[in-house]
Amino acid sequence: MQLEKKEGLPGPEPTRSELEILQVLWKAGPSTVRFVNDQLNREKRTVQYTSTLKLMQIMVEKGILKRDESQMKHVYSPAHEENKTKGQLLDRFLDSMYNGSVTHLMMQLLGNKKASKKELQAIRDFLNKMEKK
Repeated sequence: MQLEKKEGLPGPEPTRSELEILQVLWKAGPSTVRFVNDQLNREKRTVQYTSTLKLMQIMVEKGILKRDESQMKHVYSPAHEENKTKGQLLDRFLDSMYNGSVTHLMMQLLGNKKASKKELQAIRDFLNKMEKK
């Protein structure tokens, strides 16, 4: 089974650190560098404010983030929707690691991680819904 190709996002793929920042912004919405830095320190790892600021400035240059400069404190937001970015990353991963095969990815995933009965039922329900389309 092959995944349908999604329209790619412009620019390079986000790095791991950039994805951490995106996760904060997707969860919290448009935010200042201070807020993002505080969240990273609370949820991920210790990060210096200046490092977060520089990385977010680079992300704006790369087209990953947008910056609202209309107020004294600049507010940053993702340039693309969460699902679009995750879809692009998943497509690239699927193509590079599994030759585009959803079947191989799912077999590997379910073989490596023990899914709960609730998760397996949700997967069954999703597959049944897809078959009815």
